Amino acid sequence: MTRILGPDGQPLRLNEIREPQTAQLTSLHHEVAGHPSRGLTPSRLASLLDSAEQGDIVAQYELFEDMEEKDGHIHAEMSKRRRAVAQLDWDIVPPDNATAKEKEAAAALYNLMQGLDDFEEVIFDTTDAIGKGFACQEFDGWQRVDGNWLPKAIIHRPQSWFQLPRGVRQEIRLRGPSGGTPLQPFGWITHVHKSKSGYLERSALFRVLVWPYLFKNYSVGDLAEFLEIYGIPMRVGKYPTGATEKEKLTLLRALAALGHNAAGIIPLGMELDFLNAAQGDPAAFQLMIEWCERTQSKAILGGTLTSQADGKTSTNALGNVHNEVRKDLRDADAKLLAKTLSRDLVYPIAVLNGLVDSWARCPRLVFDVQEAEDLSAYATALPPLVKLGMQIPRSWAQQRLAIPEPAEGEEVLATVTEPVVPPAQVPTRAMGKAVATAETPPPKTADQQLDDALRPTTDRWIDQVRALVQSASSLDEIRDGLEQLLPDMTLEQYADAMAQALAAAALQGRVEILQEVAGGA
Repeated sequence: MTRILGPDGQPLRLNEIREPQTAQLTSLHHEVAGHPSRGLTPSRLASLLDSAEQGDIVAQYELFEDMEEKDGHIHAEMSKRRRAVAQLDWDIVPPDNATAKEKEAAAALYNLMQGLDDFEEVIFDTTDAIGKGFACQEFDGWQRVDGNWLPKAIIHRPQSWFQLPRGVRQEIRLRGPSGGTPLQPFGWITHVHKSKSGYLERSALFRVLVWPYLFKNYSVGDLAEFLEIYGIPMRVGKYPTGATEKEKLTLLRALAALGHNAAGIIPLGMELDFLNAAQGDPAAFQLMIEWCERTQSKAILGGTLTSQADGKTSTNALGNVHNEVRKDLRDADAKLLAKTLSRDLVYPIAVLNGLVDSWARCPRLVFDVQEAEDLSAYATALPPLVKLGMQIPRSWAQQRLAIPEPAEGEEVLATVTEPVVPPAQVPTRAMGKAVATAETPPPKTADQQLDDALRPTTDRWIDQVRALVQSASSLDEIRDGLEQLLPDMTLEQYADAMAQALAAAALQGRVEILQEVAGGA
């Protein structure tokens, strides 16, 4: 195979992707990263962000690196969000209405992807775009492994290696003259992850975090200065009129030595006074630091109660709500990540190994973000619904409960049915023959049991009424005779019989309704 089509449908040659695109760009490999966070001020930060909007994004992304490295809170929150996606299970699924060949291609691709030793690291490096807006990883060439084309290695490249050319602000290119160099198809995994709509240089999540990061740094510095002098007496030195600069410096060094060493010397004629110890309250600095960290947590994870508890508003219910928001973010991140990996990794492997012909029918990588439902709730609810005649697909139930379909010939769990032992044959000597035991009659329903219990009494009533009617010569005689034929039951017995009759009637009605529903009536 000498020519193949990229995801955009444009042809490319195999010899163009054998080596990494940056192999000849030695200047980028030897470049030393800057640290714009050193001495960062509000005016300098504003200038840095303005430069990024004009196309110079190097300083902005170097600042993003410093923020994640120096701010422990940002690092911890970003790690939670990134690793929530990186730890998900994944699969390669065929396209909709797949043919047998496409299903086989998906299975083959899954096996090839399993052969990538550093794939978990690739997933994690791809999530670097969640905070910085985009992330690029370069294929270190392609090689044959057991007859299949696979990347030699996949290497993360810093965002400062790239540029967004003027007029094409949504296209990522390698830094270079004349607007940079377009990225080689089948040579990069390029993941774009916007936290808000807009141009790429302004849509990164870290653009939201830069100001809380700066304010927090100021508050931390102020708190450090406060703690450095807190509790130490104010020291004032007095020098005589006409003292030389050398004598003044000597006095100043003595004051500093007293602050740290509690010992020092001064010339005769100079004085030292100790005033009250430095006082104050660090709560104001801590309040500002906490505000900045809460703002960072809300921007990264959508809430604060999955990060830290303040003892005031942190309830279990609110924590569960915030955790649901974090799951929504994880699911959204996983969808974007799966789309990129399918386009820039799965498709090149599929095409180079002759498994697919076009991107439209290429198998996709998907992450499993579904959480299993409550098994006991479904086990309780489904059987009665099935008995009522509701048609529930088995595949739906297995999907909801995260129970996979068994492979052909795979052993599955099954209920163990106890063998029914028939009752023993009882021999009898009557007529010298053995008599088979009678079959066990089915259990009687509630109305049948009530009928058996009341039959002796009701039979007597019916016989008396029948005799009265047969012997009477007029309706008046029947009326007078019925008044005399009162039931020989106490009031309690009569009430108990009526309660049983009503209960039996209600149960019999339910049974008839269920039978009609099950029979499709």
